[in-house]
Amino acid sequence: MSGEEVVVLAGGTGGAKLVRGFADVVAPERLVAIANTGDDIEIYGAHVSPDPDLVSFRLADRIDERGWGLRNDSFAVMDALRDLGVEVWFNLGDRDLAWCLERARMLAEGRTPTEVLARLNAAIGVRAQVLPMSDDPVRTWVSTPAGWRPFQEFMIRQRAAGPIEGLEFRGAERAAPGELVLAAIAGARAIFIGPSNPLASVAPILAVPGLEAALRAAPAPVVAVSPFVGGEVLKGPTASFMAFAGRRCSAEGVAELYGELLDGIVADEDVAALPTLNTDTRMDDAAAGARVAREALAFARTLGG
Repeated sequence: MSGEEVVVLAGGTGGAKLVRGFADVVAPERLVAIANTGDDIEIYGAHVSPDPDLVSFRLADRIDERGWGLRNDSFAVMDALRDLGVEVWFNLGDRDLAWCLERARMLAEGRTPTEVLARLNAAIGVRAQVLPMSDDPVRTWVSTPAGWRPFQEFMIRQRAAGPIEGLEFRGAERAAPGELVLAAIAGARAIFIGPSNPLASVAPILAVPGLEAALRAAPAPVVAVSPFVGGEVLKGPTASFMAFAGRRCSAEGVAELYGELLDGIVADEDVAALPTLNTDTRMDDAAAGARVAREALAFARTLGG
């Protein structure tokens, strides 16, 4: 395994898969994921943090085959709530709910989201660092013809129906990156932006004041992995968000969005204005994720930093 410090900005399924791939390439103490918390929601008395938990569950090899939650989880609490007449629009498995209730309890005691996630991950054997982008609350809101909705309501209740007319990261202007986040970026040998929705999953991270500046100042190269495979989106409403931003659903469109932040990009197509590693970026299993991570790290080395 490599001795280089690797940082991955992660949101959604693609980012979590890339982090899991790097877990087979670098030692866990040298791997840091900075996860989007704009999707967080407080519900059923619990604090749900979907993107950090996706990363954590994948690193622990406990992710369910459906792509979220814990493998073989039961849903007795959700069924009981329905029996009581509660509208259950956000599904949580029983063990997933326990995880999120414990998060809420520790937050109520005054611990930071960073401290809480570290404690939770220690309990399931995750040795890599998974860091919330900020300990301050930031929430993603999406506007469509139906009006403004918090991200989870847009995704689940509204079934991500567009077109998208507006996007806000509420609270971002009052947030700050965590100390561990800034230290990880400053000490990295390679920084990767995961193959996540650039607007819904990565932009909230970059919206935290000081975080993008830290990336620009970092000595390490910053490399994006395109979320598009064969010109298509594998999961989620990325195409609708790209249309809102006036960008093409391509690696070129991703490069245009991130602009001068990038030193290179990994994609299955060439990008004219940026050093490109043209390779198969599909990560259907752990071996494919490790291959993409290994190739991406070797590519980042060629970019200096």
